[in-house]
Amino acid sequence: MNCFMCKGSIKNDFTTFMVDLGACIIIVKNVPSQVCSQCGEASYTHEVTKKLESIVSTLRESITEIAVVNYASKAA
Repeated sequence: MNCFMCKGSIKNDFTTFMVDLGACIIIVKNVPSQVCSQCGEASYTHEVTKKLESIVSTLRESITEIAVVNYASKAA
């Protein structure tokens, strides 16, 4: 598989996903990803994307400015 950005080779790795919702920043650590060894672009499988959406949706309702969670420990 090749990177859709630069055509470099892709390897399975873990990355950190971050989203800024304006009132809250959510950081998810240790997310399974496909990462380009040339440019560093990260992409996610459909299943990982669905779980990230669930995590963000759940934490969006929390009363905090910054939330940091571990991907594996957060139930979808």
